[in-house]
Amino acid sequence: MKILITLHNNDIAPRFDLTTEVLIARIVRGKISGEPRTILLPGPSSDELCSLAIKEEVSLVICGGIEDAHFQYLNWKKIEVIDRIIGSAKEALTLAIAKTLQPGAIIWTRPDRSTTP
Repeated sequence: MKILITLHNNDIAPRFDLTTEVLIARIVRGKISGEPRTILLPGPSSDELCSLAIKEEVSLVICGGIEDAHFQYLNWKKIEVIDRIIGSAKEALTLAIAKTLQPGAIIWTRPDRSTTP
């Protein structure tokens, strides 16, 4: 299984159509296999992003807002879409692997208490 996450810095990109960076992670037996890849796109394009998901044989797309036409197209291509996600891409990936990520989730990153004075 491969997961594609739209990125803006370390968070989920708020809009699918304006995404210029994605993370692709391969999941094997409930764990990340290898190093996830970050891909910089030449510019924002929903059509190119959909093409990339198909070319990379992605099973799941995690994103913020997405137009219904692209949502339906990805579903038609048998790619699951979990949309309207706000927050940390890393935490979203963890929740997706655990199969607990739901559309519309707001994900807060827990502060690392070991670095707190």
